[in-house]
Amino acid sequence: MTDMERLLYEDEQLRVTLRVTRPVPAVTLTGEVDVTNSRALAHTLELARQGSTHIDVDTGALTFIDLSGIRVLVLPTLPPTQRWIRLHNVTPSQRRLMELVGWFHEAHQQALS
Repeated sequence: MTDMERLLYEDEQLRVTLRVTRPVPAVTLTGEVDVTNSRALAHTLELARQGSTHIDVDTGALTFIDLSGIRVLVLPTLPPTQRWIRLHNVTPSQRRLMELVGWFHEAHQQALS
């Protein structure tokens, strides 16, 4: 972790850091997200948002993510105009999981907004 990063959350599987030098909160996820920590991830991202219209989330350092984690990141129950997470560095396996459940287009649209 650099001086420009702040640790937001850490458990045995997942580390969530915030880069504080950007005007838009930028979070990096490292490790694994599954049903055991997806609720904590959702809460952590809400706190990191701190009133911003959106938050950038880098998923490139995740080695595993299950459907509960994808659900946290894609926000499929919200209308597209209310989704506030923008995904970056989505891996091929993450993309494939989003495609399988029909959420890749939605996640891609979020990143473009």
